Amino acid sequence: MKLLEGKTAVITGAARGIGKAIALKYAEQGANVAFTDLAIDDNAKATEAEIAAFGVKAKGYASNAANFEDTHKVVEEIMKDFGQIDILVNNAGITRDGLMMRMSEQQWDMVININLKSAFNFIHAITPIMMKQKGGSIINMSSVVGLSGNAGQTNYSASKAGMIGLAKSIAKEVGSRGIRANCICPGFIITEMTGVLSDEVKQKWAEQIPLRRGGTPEDVANVAVFLGSDLSSYVSGQAIPVCGGMNM
Repeated sequence: MKLLEGKTAVITGAARGIGKAIALKYAEQGANVAFTDLAIDDNAKATEAEIAAFGVKAKGYASNAANFEDTHKVVEEIMKDFGQIDILVNNAGITRDGLMMRMSEQQWDMVININLKSAFNFIHAITPIMMKQKGGSIINMSSVVGLSGNAGQTNYSASKAGMIGLAKSIAKEVGSRGIRANCICPGFIITEMTGVLSDEVKQKWAEQIPLRRGGTPEDVANVAVFLGSDLSSYVSGQAIPVCGGMNM
């Protein structure tokens, strides 16, 4: 039997990158997948088809994860289409980097809203469903900079640290109902976002990592499978770095 057979997962911001890797890995392990993105464009439709190719139910939903009402409406749609939600992966996120003294209020608000408020929105909408089901796994996609901070990323680091505090608090609030909440904290992961960096910059990053390489989206997805499955049935309130040892 596959690790996620019979489960339904909701993954935010999953049309590309780490979110897409998690969606595909979940489908490979038997989960039905509902995913959100700002727009269901050709790229999102292609992702939907890739997920469905594993023989599971898959559907993408246009949603502004930072909007409270929009989030609740899309969760209602997902429940009508899928009938259950067993796993929530709060993956939607952006960066607007810059030194704090030069950072605009808009840069701060945008990152906090899309990264952190979106996680609150989806947890708020989905937790009652999981409580009725008497079980579920909530996974917040944080970052190693949420653990350590990073110059030039005060907004991003604050949002990712907030996701850790959010998961730990939720784990305490609803643990008695069989719901677990954890964080994954990726380090330097090779995605479209990091692909624009020069080879020199990538090499400098690799030199700081004990495993001497950047991670892949699949490295993160494998941990998401663990946290979404019953293999982690006694793991809650944790922030798990996936960084090749970089944050030691």
